[in-house]
Amino acid sequence: MIAIAIDDEPVALEVVRSHASKVPFVELTASFTDAFQALDYLRKHQVDLIFLDIKMPDISGIEFYNSLSRKPLVIFTTAYSEHAVTSFELDAVDYLLKPFSLPRFMKACSKAQEVYQWRNQDKQQDYIFLKTGYELVKVWFNEITYLVAEGNYINVVMRGSKLLTRMTFSEMESVLPPASFIRVHRSYIVNKEHVDRIERHQVTIHGEQIPVSENYSQQIMNLR
Repeated sequence: MIAIAIDDEPVALEVVRSHASKVPFVELTASFTDAFQALDYLRKHQVDLIFLDIKMPDISGIEFYNSLSRKPLVIFTTAYSEHAVTSFELDAVDYLLKPFSLPRFMKACSKAQEVYQWRNQDKQQDYIFLKTGYELVKVWFNEITYLVAEGNYINVVMRGSKLLTRMTFSEMESVLPPASFIRVHRSYIVNKEHVDRIERHQVTIHGEQIPVSENYSQQIMNLR
């Protein structure tokens, strides 16, 4: 993974550089004490992971991350534990409380590698690993009946179970096999194999009615 580090304290950056040099699957290509220089770098370079300090002058790490249109994976680093909840809400890979040891740093990097592999997994396979909390759960495509957006999360509905994962519909659509799944509403994607009944404004899956919006009604009627 290509990574950068951002921290207004040079000593803290040196710790990240030293630790990263010992992780074989992380290549730290740049480090910055100025967040705005880092922002300019990100506009010009592809980065997979950011080690990001939260308490910085002018702009906080959280504000910096929220400003990015394309968000790489992020591991927050800070001396203040009160930001842990916010970092989790931002779907950070991990949260390193300074001073952190090499083993703790490597554990965070291993989590990042798991998520990175999930994001770049082979679209030809019959399953997907979905992140729920700090775990990755294997889900077979043919077991998914439908998916529904719930705020910043997607509820993946299967027969007899559900799984809540933090990702956007566009991210989900990019990994679902298009031959099996179809969007029927801005908040719903259904597995065509599980559709029992098709009507203009709804489909039925195992007794549940799923709404079909006007924008997708013709598309779903063509399935018949």
